Amino acid sequence: MAAHLASGLHAASTGLLARTQAVFAQIDNLLDLRLIHFGTVRLSVGALLAALLILGGAILLSYLLRRMLTHYATRYPDNINRSALYTLARLGHYTLLLLGVMFALSATGIPVSRFAVFFAALGVGLGFGLQAIFNNFISGLILLFERSLKVGDFVELASGVHGEVRDINIRATRINTNDDVDILVPNSEFVSGRLVNWTLTAGTRRIKVPFGVAYGSDKEQVRAAGLEAAREVPHTLAQDGPHAPQVWLSGFGASSLDFELVVWVNADATRHPGGVSAAYNWALHSALARRGIELPFPQRDLHLRSWFGLTGAEALQALRESTPRVAAAPPPAVAPDHHSDAAR
Repeated sequence: MAAHLASGLHAASTGLLARTQAVFAQIDNLLDLRLIHFGTVRLSVGALLAALLILGGAILLSYLLRRMLTHYATRYPDNINRSALYTLARLGHYTLLLLGVMFALSATGIPVSRFAVFFAALGVGLGFGLQAIFNNFISGLILLFERSLKVGDFVELASGVHGEVRDINIRATRINTNDDVDILVPNSEFVSGRLVNWTLTAGTRRIKVPFGVAYGSDKEQVRAAGLEAAREVPHTLAQDGPHAPQVWLSGFGASSLDFELVVWVNADATRHPGGVSAAYNWALHSALARRGIELPFPQRDLHLRSWFGLTGAEALQALRESTPRVAAAPPPAVAPDHHSDAAR
């Protein structure tokens, strides 16, 4: 009985092994199936699958690296430089993708030297149609290495765009404005154009708020009103010392004395220039109104030098005579008295 059982198990295992070997042989034949046969380049199904797996593995490793760095920055926000971490994540992403492409090409059996003609054609293309893309890519690398522009900086471009830097990508940088609008700016504009980085070094900044008062106003009262307005706004950095607010008489306008309220503001105010200016203008108007200081408005004085060649009293008399007089209104008609008619 045992001999029959052993014989049956041996036969079953032999049949299973034979079927498994047949399946593997079919899979091996499928993987050896050639898709491309061009000269010495022979691309098979197995090589293509290996290249896709390598490329997918590189993309997965890049994703895990960025997730790990983001998690570390979230867990330890006080012990990490966010801009340096972002630069490290971007460089690691580009490096892993480049290695993945190279190993994928090696897995397919295609030597890199075969792409010499392709790279030559790519160089010609960069000189014409792809020049802008290549310029933006190199500019993005310059920004990451030079660190003159970092994620989290508040910047202002020559075109008037201002906001917080959120991402520095291959082609463009994403800026989020104070209106929560995302603007994509090409990287080359940051390298070749004029850029104002309000948060590159220190967070404090000095701003100038222009305002005007009517001629004849007391300058000392205007100064006191300006300093009072600076004290009322919480963005003012200090009330005395080198960063104390000042009031400057900046010029003489057509209808006003032009002043400037010069104040140093804190780091949070540098990211909201429009709201900060509005806050100081609001406080200035209230402080000037409390002191009865008049705000300017356009005024014009008309001086009549002559009237048809006449001057002085003669011109005034001619002006009065040439002014048309309003005809006197006729007296109102008296309504007939019916009671009197009846009495008569």
